[in-house]
Amino acid sequence: MTTLNRPGAPDGHVCGIDTAMEVIGGKWKVLILWALHEHPCRRFGELRRLLPGITEKVLASHLRELEADGVVHRVSYDEVPPRVEYSLTEDGKRLNDALQPLAAWGRERPATRGGGEAGGPGPVVNVLVTDVRPPGTV
Repeated sequence: MTTLNRPGAPDGHVCGIDTAMEVIGGKWKVLILWALHEHPCRRFGELRRLLPGITEKVLASHLRELEADGVVHRVSYDEVPPRVEYSLTEDGKRLNDALQPLAAWGRERPATRGGGEAGGPGPVVNVLVTDVRPPGTV
């Protein structure tokens, strides 16, 4: 996902977050980085199985973009059938390390959502049933 640079700075970035978001922006890129962190050196099909719901087109596109950004390394072997493996570069590993606090925040967040106490019950929903009849009656 290429983002147009913003005016205001020589390279178009206002802060480091802008730069990071250009690399990890989109629904799947962070999940691809996580998958390659948890399962280093994976083939395309293996990555696709690790990311249920991603299409081949999106995975291929994001892998190309991550490779162009220098966070994913692609190795193509001259074999029949062709074999291509993906892994994280040192820069990609550093990026994953930087995302760890965000992951921790995300793991803690469901416990505090809904306005209740952490680990407590969620919101109460009252339902009014107005017509209850036994099966087979009109």
